[in-house]
Amino acid sequence: MSVFEHVKRLVVKVGTSSITYDTGMVNMRQLEKLCRILADIKNSGVEVILVSSGAIAVGASKLGLAGGRPATIPQKQASAAVGQCELMYIYDKHFSEYHHKVAQVLLTRDVIEKPDLRTHAENTLGTLLSLGAIPIINENDTIAVDEIRFGDNDTLSAIVAQLVHADGLVLLSDIDGLFEANPSEVPDAPIIRRVREIDEHILSIAGGSGSNRGTGGMITKIQAAQLCFDSNCAMAIINSNRLEGLYDLLEGREVGTLFSKED
Repeated sequence: MSVFEHVKRLVVKVGTSSITYDTGMVNMRQLEKLCRILADIKNSGVEVILVSSGAIAVGASKLGLAGGRPATIPQKQASAAVGQCELMYIYDKHFSEYHHKVAQVLLTRDVIEKPDLRTHAENTLGTLLSLGAIPIINENDTIAVDEIRFGDNDTLSAIVAQLVHADGLVLLSDIDGLFEANPSEVPDAPIIRRVREIDEHILSIAGGSGSNRGTGGMITKIQAAQLCFDSNCAMAIINSNRLEGLYDLLEGREVGTLFSKED
């Protein structure tokens, strides 16, 4: 996986299930570890952009909604508003311990689709990176409706990678990578270590939905990979339960599933 050894601008996406418990409460140990490793990667000279899910789940829990899940769209939007504040407070606290600045950026699809707004987003992100900040990005779920939603942060992270001209995207997942079959149904299914193109076979084995606290499944990760192929950005799926895999990836060791046309 030597392609990631040369990455200078890295987008990392973390999903809801990777940083929260089933209760919707923040998994403090996991999130602190993520911040420490990303801060260390930034110290090594790699620019880091984080796409973080979790606002709705965290907000719903903090608001005491039954089952930790919003029952209506207004409840979901309110949960996002509360949860986003909570997450940014925690991210700022942890990254500050390593002397790194963070910046919140909330996006909707219309920002990406309108050329002038897209340019503003590109300029803002570029300026933040040039000033040494770590942009922390999420969909603006407080105002987003179906017409302007990305729908999942796998897609959003790939679009962000395009916006910042990243050369690497890592999707932190609750499984080790892409398998020949669903590992929850076929425990001995072999993992696919390398994907050089998104063909019918890859699409056919990427079915299934995400966890009950998130919105993405494997198919959204494959769609993100296609966007990365289109912009010459390498992508990897690795398990968030072993965050040290980020080091393995950047140091050229085999981990997860790598999506890249290059060797």
